[in-house]
Amino acid sequence: MMGISVWQLAIIAIIVALLFGTKRLSTIGSDVGTTIKGFKSAMSDDVTNNKLSQEPTTKAESKEA
Repeated sequence: MMGISVWQLAIIAIIVALLFGTKRLSTIGSDVGTTIKGFKSAMSDDVTNNKLSQEPTTKAESKEA
């Protein structure tokens, strides 16, 4: 099977632009970008929190527990 060529992608892009309109596509692109940015931020916060919670305790802390 053959892959999708550049011309086929261009035709699909034109059809999508005609169906949704450029203003709507711009809004959708902005919303997707904001969502991805928020997801990345949440993932990096989660990784940071996991690293802090998994740090080894000192001997003094382990004796108190």
